[in-house]
Amino acid sequence: MSKNKPSVLDGFKAFLMRGNVIDLAVAVVIGAAFTNIVNAVVKGVINPLVGAFGTKELDSYASCLKDPCKLVNGEMQGIQIMWGSVLGATLQFLITAAVVYFLMVLPMSKYLARRAEIQKAKEGVQETLEVSELEVLKEIRDALVAQRGTSAPGPSGTSGPSAVSGPSGTSGASGPPGAPGHGSGR
Repeated sequence: MSKNKPSVLDGFKAFLMRGNVIDLAVAVVIGAAFTNIVNAVVKGVINPLVGAFGTKELDSYASCLKDPCKLVNGEMQGIQIMWGSVLGATLQFLITAAVVYFLMVLPMSKYLARRAEIQKAKEGVQETLEVSELEVLKEIRDALVAQRGTSAPGPSGTSGPSAVSGPSGTSGASGPPGAPGHGSGR
């Protein structure tokens, strides 16, 4: 095995440890358990409600396309369309979709929207703080520029006491000549 090329087992391990694979596995297990609940609701609630108007089992609803639609020796004679089974599967799908939407998707989307609003509000407060700090800094800058504009220009043509040039042409500190840091060459 080469050090530059990862092994197949390392790649497989990385694949299994990714978050979306684990989420998918959890979703499959929860979905299988949820299917049992939906099937129980359809058989225990929906079928009896339909049975109030006809038979108890939706699977027993059928139409004969080609006569005779009779059971002979365990085999159906003729062509029968089992539309009751399709109706039962459709009802199971609609119930599953409604439960998933109203109990999972809708609350999660409201929660995410609320979090987005909170995050947006936090960003707005942060922008306000940054703008306030920027305004304060602009005011300080303007005050310094105004202060420099009112003072007399120094020997090098710039204003302010800190721009005084020493004999070597470098800027020195203000103070009496010969003082340390004045640029007197000492």
